[in-house]
Amino acid sequence: MSLAAFRVLQEALNNVVRHAGATRVEVTVRFDGGLALTVDDDGVGMPEADARGRGMGMIGMRERVRALGGTVVFEARPGGGTRVRCALPAPSVAGAR
Repeated sequence: MSLAAFRVLQEALNNVVRHAGATRVEVTVRFDGGLALTVDDDGVGMPEADARGRGMGMIGMRERVRALGGTVVFEARPGGGTRVRCALPAPSVAGAR
Protein backbone atom coordinates (compact mmCIF):
# COMPACT_ATOMS: atom_id res chain seq x y z
CA MET A 1 0.00 0.00 0.00
CA SER A 2 2.74 2.47 0.88
CA LEU A 3 4.49 1.98 -2.47
CA ALA A 4 1.24 2.46 -4.39
CA ALA A 5 0.45 5.65 -2.43
CA PHE A 6 3.99 6.94 -3.02
CA ARG A 7 3.75 6.30 -6.77
CA VAL A 8 0.36 8.02 -7.00
CA LEU A 9 1.73 11.02 -5.13
CA GLN A 10 4.86 11.04 -7.30
CA GLU A 11 2.86 10.99 -10.55
CA ALA A 12 0.35 13.59 -9.31
CA LEU A 13 3.17 15.99 -8.38
CA ASN A 14 4.92 15.25 -11.67
CA ASN A 15 1.71 16.23 -13.50
CA VAL A 16 1.51 19.47 -11.49
CA VAL A 17 5.06 20.38 -12.49
CA ARG A 18 4.63 19.43 -16.16
CA HIS A 19 1.14 20.68 -16.90
CA ALA A 20 -0.55 22.75 -14.20
CA GLY A 21 1.44 25.96 -13.95
CA ALA A 22 0.46 25.89 -10.28
CA THR A 23 1.80 28.19 -7.59
CA ARG A 24 0.43 26.08 -4.74
CA VAL A 25 0.00 22.35 -4.10
CA GLU A 26 -1.58 20.82 -1.01
CA VAL A 27 -1.09 17.15 -0.12
CA THR A 28 -3.30 15.52 2.49
CA VAL A 29 -2.79 12.00 3.80
CA ARG A 30 -5.16 10.32 6.26
CA PHE A 31 -5.29 6.82 7.61
CA ASP A 32 -8.60 5.79 9.11
CA GLY A 33 -9.12 2.13 8.41
CA GLY A 34 -7.62 2.77 4.98
CA LEU A 35 -5.40 5.33 3.33
CA ALA A 36 -6.82 8.51 1.78
CA LEU A 37 -4.47 10.67 -0.28
CA THR A 38 -5.54 13.98 -1.83
CA VAL A 39 -3.44 16.29 -4.01
CA ASP A 40 -4.91 19.72 -4.79
CA ASP A 41 -3.28 22.35 -7.00
CA ASP A 42 -4.22 25.86 -8.07
CA GLY A 43 -3.08 25.47 -11.66
CA VAL A 44 -4.88 25.80 -14.96
CA GLY A 45 -7.02 22.72 -14.38
CA MET A 46 -7.56 20.03 -16.94
CA PRO A 47 -9.88 19.60 -19.89
CA GLU A 48 -12.95 17.44 -19.26
CA ALA A 49 -11.51 14.62 -21.39
CA ASP A 50 -8.34 14.54 -19.28
CA ALA A 51 -10.39 14.38 -16.07
CA ARG A 52 -11.41 10.86 -17.14
CA GLY A 53 -7.79 9.81 -16.55
CA ARG A 54 -6.77 8.75 -20.04
CA GLY A 55 -3.13 9.89 -19.90
CA MET A 56 -0.50 7.19 -19.45
CA GLY A 57 0.51 8.38 -15.98
CA MET A 58 -3.11 8.55 -14.89
CA ILE A 59 -3.81 5.09 -16.27
CA GLY A 60 -0.79 3.78 -14.37
CA MET A 61 -2.05 5.35 -11.13
CA ARG A 62 -5.50 3.85 -11.62
CA GLU A 63 -4.17 0.34 -12.41
CA ARG A 64 -1.77 0.33 -9.47
CA VAL A 65 -4.50 1.39 -7.04
CA ARG A 66 -7.19 -0.91 -8.48
CA ALA A 67 -4.84 -3.88 -8.02
CA LEU A 68 -5.09 -3.18 -4.28
CA GLY A 69 -8.85 -2.69 -4.29
CA GLY A 70 -8.69 1.10 -4.21
CA THR A 71 -9.88 4.01 -6.32
CA VAL A 72 -8.39 7.12 -7.92
CA VAL A 73 -10.51 10.08 -9.02
CA PHE A 74 -9.31 13.06 -11.08
CA GLU A 75 -11.34 16.25 -10.70
CA ALA A 76 -11.22 19.68 -12.26
CA ARG A 77 -11.69 22.07 -9.33
CA PRO A 78 -14.16 24.95 -9.56
CA GLY A 79 -12.25 28.16 -10.24
CA GLY A 80 -9.22 26.31 -11.61
CA GLY A 81 -6.87 23.64 -10.46
CA THR A 82 -7.02 19.90 -10.19
CA ARG A 83 -7.73 17.44 -7.40
CA VAL A 84 -6.49 13.85 -7.34
CA ARG A 85 -8.18 11.66 -4.73
CA CYS A 86 -6.84 8.20 -3.98
CA ALA A 87 -8.39 5.73 -1.53
CA LEU A 88 -6.74 2.46 -0.58
CA PRO A 89 -8.30 -0.06 1.79
CA ALA A 90 -6.31 -1.25 4.77
CA PRO A 91 -4.44 -4.45 3.94
CA SER A 92 -5.92 -7.54 5.53
CA VAL A 93 -3.69 -9.42 7.91
CA ALA A 94 -3.89 -13.19 7.52
CA GLY A 95 -4.89 -14.83 10.76
CA ALA A 96 -5.83 -11.58 12.50
CA ARG A 97 -8.94 -11.64 14.71
